[in-house]
Amino acid sequence: MYREISQLLMYGDLDRDSILYRMGELFGEFETGGYDKTALVRDMHTQVKRILKVATDYGFDDNLWHNYLTFFLMMSENPFSITCEKTGAGDGSVNALVENDFRIFKELFDYDFGPVEKELGITCFGQISDYRAIHKKELMYNKNVSEKVRALSKKLEEAEDEKDFFREVTGFYRDYGVGMFGLNKAFRIEEKTQGGIRFCPINNMETVMLDDLVGYELQKKKLVDNTEAFVQGKKANNVLLFGDSGTGKSTSIKAIVNQYYKDGLRMIEIYKHQFQYLSAVISAVKNRNYKFIIYMDDLSFEEHETEYKFLKAVIEGGVETRPENILIYATSNRRHLIKESWNDRNDQDNTNDRHHSDTVEEKLSLVNRFGVTINYSRPTQKEYFDIVVHLAKRAGIGMDEETLKAEANKWELSHGGISGRTAEQFVNYLLSQM
Repeated sequence: MYREISQLLMYGDLDRDSILYRMGELFGEFETGGYDKTALVRDMHTQVKRILKVATDYGFDDNLWHNYLTFFLMMSENPFSITCEKTGAGDGSVNALVENDFRIFKELFDYDFGPVEKELGITCFGQISDYRAIHKKELMYNKNVSEKVRALSKKLEEAEDEKDFFREVTGFYRDYGVGMFGLNKAFRIEEKTQGGIRFCPINNMETVMLDDLVGYELQKKKLVDNTEAFVQGKKANNVLLFGDSGTGKSTSIKAIVNQYYKDGLRMIEIYKHQFQYLSAVISAVKNRNYKFIIYMDDLSFEEHETEYKFLKAVIEGGVETRPENILIYATSNRRHLIKESWNDRNDQDNTNDRHHSDTVEEKLSLVNRFGVTINYSRPTQKEYFDIVVHLAKRAGIGMDEETLKAEANKWELSHGGISGRTAEQFVNYLLSQM
């Protein structure tokens, strides 16, 4: 195994602490015969435990060794895999080099752990080669990743040679992409300790769909029309969803990502204090074969906060043109995002500001950078009752409508007033009492 792994070319840039690299070293010790048996068994058990951890995190099953190798290939971002993501494999000279890598992976798939286990007196590799997970699939946060890994792993198990391997892996790159962007829907960013940023997948994102949001049909249509144009490569606008709290603004954006994930739509959530990294985020994803929504939830600024000026330049107005595969979707309870006071409208109280109209325009200019603004207003009482009835029926609550409405009315009086969120909280309360 050590000799095979050491011959990898396109996929050979391994992290020294990766499972595959460490496995190669350990099997190299075994194959040369110069090892301490107790230490080698301990180290091999450590790597098997790491494979089990990955399997638990992502819901792998059956042959965990094959699942791990498949996951490795899916996550390997290199010049070849990223090119396949954009244009397919083609017929370039590099294909022969990559086919040799896939020949090695085919050998790793077919590796016989029997002699190693017999010599060392262990059974761990045989156990993970025929594994039965105890998790419930419907509860897995990474179900989407698990399904893709296991499906491709089965195809690679059936591959007759490196050409079959090549066809299946490059086909996956073409259809889904490579790396974390190919396997996940949504991400947040974190600052690295040594500077820069890294993307962290959000694995427990709600599976809500637009049909789950009762009412707001016109608002949803505007959002769908803009997003469909975006994923189809047409011109589209940045979007601001504003209005009362609890009306479904954030839910609508999450639902949009779920609905268009298969069309290559991804979401990157970024917070106000992270605006300094916006340029780095855009630079990291502008050449990928996906459409990215940069999502800013509950966006607003106080008078003393100046981050909005940086945001304005990034959205529109900076020297570098915003890439066509990136849009900004934001939600806010404020129509104009930046706090306004009556003094902003009173020239007599702004004698120190010689060009007061310019100051007001500066505050309002940020919202004008969003080509589509959608208002989510608080529902009427009738609409509130309709939402409650719809959610209750969907949840299987058999209470008659009149009683349901009466109880919903009592609930909203003491729980934040009329809104879709209040309706959902009321239905959750009923379910908790069943």
